[in-house]
Amino acid sequence: MSRDQVPSAGQERLTRRQVLKAGAAGLAGAALANLGVRGLLQDAAAQLPPGSYNPELTLSFPVERGATLRVLRWSQFVSTDEPTFQQNAAEFTRRTGVQVTIERETWTDVQPKAAAAANVGAGPDIVIGFFDEPHLWADKLVPVTDLAEYLGRKYGGWFPVAPQYGFSQELKHWIAIPIGAPGATINYRESWVKEAGFDPDPAKFPKTTDEFLRLCQALRRRGHPTGFALGKAVGDGNVWVHWLLWAFGGKAVGPDNKTITINSPETVNALEYGRQLYETMIPGVAGWLDPHNNRAFLAGEVSLTNNGISIYFAARNDFPEIARDMNHANFPIGPVGRPTELHLFSQAYIFKYTRYPNAAKEFLRFMMEDTQYGRWINAMLGYVTHPLRAYNGLAVWRSDPKALPFRDAVARMLPHSYQGTPGPRSARAMAEFVIVDMFAEALTGRRSVRDAIRAAEDRLRRIYQA
Repeated sequence: MSRDQVPSAGQERLTRRQVLKAGAAGLAGAALANLGVRGLLQDAAAQLPPGSYNPELTLSFPVERGATLRVLRWSQFVSTDEPTFQQNAAEFTRRTGVQVTIERETWTDVQPKAAAAANVGAGPDIVIGFFDEPHLWADKLVPVTDLAEYLGRKYGGWFPVAPQYGFSQELKHWIAIPIGAPGATINYRESWVKEAGFDPDPAKFPKTTDEFLRLCQALRRRGHPTGFALGKAVGDGNVWVHWLLWAFGGKAVGPDNKTITINSPETVNALEYGRQLYETMIPGVAGWLDPHNNRAFLAGEVSLTNNGISIYFAARNDFPEIARDMNHANFPIGPVGRPTELHLFSQAYIFKYTRYPNAAKEFLRFMMEDTQYGRWINAMLGYVTHPLRAYNGLAVWRSDPKALPFRDAVARMLPHSYQGTPGPRSARAMAEFVIVDMFAEALTGRRSVRDAIRAAEDRLRRIYQA
């Protein structure tokens, strides 16, 4: 890709000619069409194939005189994240004169701090958070449709899950800019997989849930248990149980965001499968939080788990023998016949109380352009997977074959609200660990499969039908 060109002050608005030139590449296909995006976007359809990169397309927002920005974001999971992000922010300051203050919180503390800001109408100008956050205070956010559409057109289009998170169906405009997702894969020890009689090549790793279970059972028989978090693990716990539920066709709620659909034969099948998988796990996973699987894997206590690339990043730095012996593969596909993954989707939003909305949008535009965004993702070894199709070509996805499975995380994911839409109710269901608890109770035997489902159904009904 070419380097980002600094646009002139007169380029703040997209023209019809620019849109037609950009073509359909900015569409997230049917996903956007279903959201009711019309006009120039439809006029531009079919001009260029999805995934096309349009380096000549430019946009800028006129920065307010004397503007300063406060940005609240999640703390880093890999050591190269924050220095590179700060470097990009400093370059923005050098070019625009806008001073940027970066504030950091642990990722689970970002939402409470953003909620306080939304309630009092004061705080950071920009927040980079996770999942439903923008939908919790959508009417208090600066619309960013112009920026979202520009990025989509320039960088080959958004993956389908991006507008599901960033676009408000109630307000009919984008309320947040998708940043990407710390993607998760199956992390495994190659030598032990080979010892169990399976090919450790990621291209030949079990592709179906049936094959995957046979691998885990073989590993267990060889004395190499697996390990998946079943405690209140916000990231790792939610990720793998939602994948498993959806892989068998189970889902919490219907498309109307009202009908609770968890009590189904598909959910029964997912839990029965989970019980067999649980028998391959190391004791203690019922109390595991997010850090536990990292520690167990790096200590050689488990042969296989689910995690982001941070575990490989840590191994390369501190446990090189494990780094050489580990690899990654995408989650296997279940009876539904397609990927059903969940990843920690992150997006940036701007509060209306900001005195500098243009500076805030210009900052996000700058950070998402290829020079800055590519530098950030490459430095993190792909810890965050991109939401824009053209970034499939980033150097990190070619520099280390063990990073490659993370490239497709966003393309393979569903929103955690599936089949409903993100919003306060799905946020509450996630925050209360309804699906994690259902799996934990059924897999550990604290409840029967049927009772665990009925308990989850009651909780979901209280949340969605309140």
